[in-house]
Amino acid sequence: MLKNLRELQKKTGAKLIEDSNIIESFDNDSQGFKKAYDDVVICDRSHWGLLKLTGGDRLRFLHNQTTNNINNLQPGQVCNTVFVNSTGRTLDLVTAYVTEDSILLLVSPNRRQFLYEWMDRYIFPMDKVEISDISDKNAIFTIIGKEEKAKLNQWETVTQTITELSSGNHDFVTVNDEKIIISHGTGLNLPGYTLIVPEKAATTVWETLINLGIVPIGDRVWQQLRIKQGRPYPDQELTEDYNPLEAGLWSTISFDKGCYIGQETIARLNTYQGVKQRLWGVKLNQPVKAGNPIIVDDKKVGILTSSTEFENEYFGLAYVKTKAGGEGLKVSIGDATGELIAVPFLTHEYYKSATQS
Repeated sequence: MLKNLRELQKKTGAKLIEDSNIIESFDNDSQGFKKAYDDVVICDRSHWGLLKLTGGDRLRFLHNQTTNNINNLQPGQVCNTVFVNSTGRTLDLVTAYVTEDSILLLVSPNRRQFLYEWMDRYIFPMDKVEISDISDKNAIFTIIGKEEKAKLNQWETVTQTITELSSGNHDFVTVNDEKIIISHGTGLNLPGYTLIVPEKAATTVWETLINLGIVPIGDRVWQQLRIKQGRPYPDQELTEDYNPLEAGLWSTISFDKGCYIGQETIARLNTYQGVKQRLWGVKLNQPVKAGNPIIVDDKKVGILTSSTEFENEYFGLAYVKTKAGGEGLKVSIGDATGELIAVPFLTHEYYKSATQS
């Protein structure tokens, strides 16, 4: 349960959310948010879920369960993919790390048990697939910011790996006789790396990174960053009310891979350009709570799903009907006014196959 790691972090200012293992803040939210863009920060995401697929059919199994082309992945590669239900509605956005003998899935904190049970129900007696939950045996550290390489290159253990690692890939390094994964990517549209660290090496790795001058941030800043960047989140933007096309997750979908759960609905929406609402960023003039309707010309055209503020700037994410408009649209939300803005994490482009172009 990473007890030693949490004790170390609490000694250096970590404040945990009550009755949870989630670090809410290091009492440096303003500094941390700025440094995520200007310097480099580290966020402990160990409260996220880490599921492991093993067995000879693991690639085929995940390929048939999610939206991306998993069958084409090779050991050392990473991709984002989406679990959807039979009608193409979104269950979770996950990151898959393919190794020589397994696939590791980094899943959202509130989807860990659900996705474990969801996948388990689709394993048939002849399938060579096993699922295990290894969340409590590993720490997840995400390093974010444009100075990430400069800082990490001071750590001799990872220097060569960082130099050779390209986008969409991961590799292993050894710390305390434990293999840790270093992966290119942050889960946001910001530069950096994600580390999957076995429990026995977690305190050593964390302490090493902090000693390099990397500033720790809590989940509150991560949530601010993900809203500013546009990453959708379960129970807010990712629910069974929406599909991944509406959620702007086009880059996680393969339209040429063939059948998977929910494929028919998603393919039809793309072919007939049937997306009726889209997720947008919203720049607001004052704070407003998520759940408020989006109003244009006295008509409800959508809903605010997330909101945050940073030093008198206010942002949110909102689903808005396609016919109402897009980027630049002026809206009312409760007592606030706002404007729809594009956010870096999302895309909204229809896909054309070779036969369509």
